[in-house]
Amino acid sequence: DVDLITTVRKNMKSKAMSAFDRAMLSKRYIIETINDQLKNISQIEHSRHRSETSFMLNLISGIVAYCLKKQKPCIKLSADVFGMMPD
Repeated sequence: DVDLITTVRKNMKSKAMSAFDRAMLSKRYIIETINDQLKNISQIEHSRHRSETSFMLNLISGIVAYCLKKQKPCIKLSADVFGMMPD
């Protein structure tokens, strides 16, 4: 149940896209930047774990290190992107 959302190119058929998918597609650069920082700066990507415990420890410590960073890229979404209006 995973949908791949990409931009429509010349040789592709146009397809209706939800407002949420359109918003996420416009924020793709920021999402890719966060993934890159998690893999390279926080060193989450490591292929030689000797146990599940060391894998989980590396994953959790990388996410904590990322959360403690001072400057992080962020996605600013308003409520109308999700089809909701603020009360």
